[in-house]
Amino acid sequence: MFYAEKTDYYLRFGDVVRGYILPNTAIKEPILSFKSESHNYTIDVEMPYSVVLTPCCSIGESTISLTPLTKVRSNFFKNPYFAEDLTRINRKMEPQQAHSPDEWKNFSLEEQQRYLEEKINYALLNLFVYEENERFTKYTLRKREIIYYMINFKDIYTMKCAMIKRPEELKRLSHKNHSHSGKKIHPPTNK
Repeated sequence: MFYAEKTDYYLRFGDVVRGYILPNTAIKEPILSFKSESHNYTIDVEMPYSVVLTPCCSIGESTISLTPLTKVRSNFFKNPYFAEDLTRINRKMEPQQAHSPDEWKNFSLEEQQRYLEEKINYALLNLFVYEENERFTKYTLRKREIIYYMINFKDIYTMKCAMIKRPEELKRLSHKNHSHSGKKIHPPTNK
């Protein structure tokens, strides 16, 4: 994946954006009645970089789906195949490549054989690692300075904002007042 040099204001699937809040809600148990006096919940609000998960043709009615862009997991570096290039997580791989050497050694011979009989496939379906980009903040993980970030498809949330418009609407509006729907960081483009 490569990043475009120039940004525009049209939101597309996979774009990294900022300016949208992420409400993280945690409850101790389901709230079945508001009559109870002891609701045990928290709502934390963050404003992370997020990734657009709504295809541009579906953007409208001031709503998009987003997922936060997060630091990669440190245990990825236990696997030499991933450590060499973290974006390999996004591609099909041999079954044994999805496991660190230590994990592989701990499998029984039957488990190893069962894995080896599987076809080349994706291993971490709920994750996608973004290629390093200098616009991201560097951080240290396992004594390495990196700028890889990832998304987890299990963390998708919906955002409503009056400035979120279909591309056609934005084209009309941009001629009037240069309105846009969020601040895009860098839209990925395919080579």
